[in-house]
Amino acid sequence: MSARSFVDTNVLVYLFDADTPDKQARARELVATRGPAGELVLSTQVLQEFFVTVTRKLERPLSIESAEGAVRRLAAYPVVTTTVGLVMAAISVLRAHKISFWDALIVAAAREAGCDELLSEDLGDGATVAGVRVRNPFRD
Repeated sequence: MSARSFVDTNVLVYLFDADTPDKQARARELVATRGPAGELVLSTQVLQEFFVTVTRKLERPLSIESAEGAVRRLAAYPVVTTTVGLVMAAISVLRAHKISFWDALIVAAAREAGCDELLSEDLGDGATVAGVRVRNPFRD
């Protein structure tokens, strides 16, 4: 089995964004191939951001019922819970790397889960933040 990868919100949103067909196809391929193998990890933050984004920010938003079903399915993956300790770790990441708190919380969750890789469009493809390598799965 390959190393586990932490998945940022934007990757999951593309699963449901019909206005970005290339990214949607890539996100679906990623989840279909790596998800069943147990290689993808999320956090409670990602699930929360996902729900808000797909119900409020997409050009064609999902219904609350559809989004709830998607969150239930995604919650079957390993999920890192946001705790006080994780918040404190995020503050340390923020200080050391001068990134937003929310991005730092994602990095801290990835690190807590033992992920070497963060799949995201944020933070710069190829960057290493707090020991976690960022990879944009949509970049050619």
